[in-house]
Amino acid sequence: MGDVAVGARSGHDGPEERPRHSGEPAPAPSAGGVNAAPDSAAPEDAGTPGEQGAPGQAPGVNSQVPGANPQAPGANPQTPGVSPQAPGATPQPAGEDTTAPAPAPGEDGTQPPEPAKGKKQKSFWKELPLLIGIALVLALVIKTFLVQAFSIPSDSMQNTLQQGDRVLVDKLTPWFGSEPERGEVVVFKDPGHWLDGEPTPDPNAVQRVLGWIGLMPSADEKDLIKRVIGVGGDTVECKGTGPVKVNGKALNEPYVYAGNTPCTDDDQGGQFKIKVPEGKIWVMGDHRQNSLDSRYHQNQPGGGAVPVDNVVGRAFVIAWPPTRWGTLPVPDTFDQPGISQAMSAAPAALGLAGAVPIVLWRRRRAAATAASPVGTRVSGGGTAG
Repeated sequence: MGDVAVGARSGHDGPEERPRHSGEPAPAPSAGGVNAAPDSAAPEDAGTPGEQGAPGQAPGVNSQVPGANPQAPGANPQTPGVSPQAPGATPQPAGEDTTAPAPAPGEDGTQPPEPAKGKKQKSFWKELPLLIGIALVLALVIKTFLVQAFSIPSDSMQNTLQQGDRVLVDKLTPWFGSEPERGEVVVFKDPGHWLDGEPTPDPNAVQRVLGWIGLMPSADEKDLIKRVIGVGGDTVECKGTGPVKVNGKALNEPYVYAGNTPCTDDDQGGQFKIKVPEGKIWVMGDHRQNSLDSRYHQNQPGGGAVPVDNVVGRAFVIAWPPTRWGTLPVPDTFDQPGISQAMSAAPAALGLAGAVPIVLWRRRRAAATAASPVGTRVSGGGTAG
């Protein structure tokens, strides 16, 4: 009863092994690659692969290094520095970058542009001076080369124009050589002392600047507005109370102020007959008995005619007030046949130009026939006898 069985089994086939403590050297391998355990014999049954534990361990038992965290049964050992994998996830090879992929480039191969950072917009008050400057420059260009506004200061063009009307004057066409034509209402600079004695407005500084730019009618320019009756080469005449005749053709003037006569029967210039010099125009107001026009300046240089170079442009529309909006067309009476000497002379000139070559050809033919000897022609196949 007191005997102890040496080599008793501990629940498995094979010798019982003594636990190895930390710091104890591992047993040296024996010949043939098998570790020899002290006081133990070789195992009688090695068991099947997969059931055999690591060297120095009992089969099926995981030996732990003292101080290490125990592994749960069935857990996979982790490689140092590798994040644990979720159950069922495919393990990543060591050293592979597991960061999220970069966004796919656009169709043209470039990365999508980053959102623009909020750019601070300029204040409206900082941009206002620039806008005003641009507007003033444009107004000055328009006034100089295209269109300019003029104010009507008197009643000399009633009822076509009323005092206080604003008209727009075409300044573009004169740059291309256009000259005034009969019947047009034109603005022109004082050819000399026409405005002597007339009251001169006294604008303030703001009005002067705006007038110079063109945003307001100019108050200090010596300009007049009248209707063209004759151009260079025309003969204009007035006898009695009218009508006015141009190149012998009487004008039908419905635009003349009601109650006025086309001609003024006085000895101060209302009765006249004049041939308009080339390069000049003859002008008259529509309010015939209240207009100091070409008729009353015949004693001055130019004989009352206005140089074409003094013409600013043609007034073509009434722009203000809105109740008087309208155009200023050329009356039909100035289109009547024969009023233009140039047009009436054109058919005769063309006929003469066409007749000259024919007359010269006939004269040369007659001269050639007269120079030929008589009887030199031989008729048929006969011979002279």
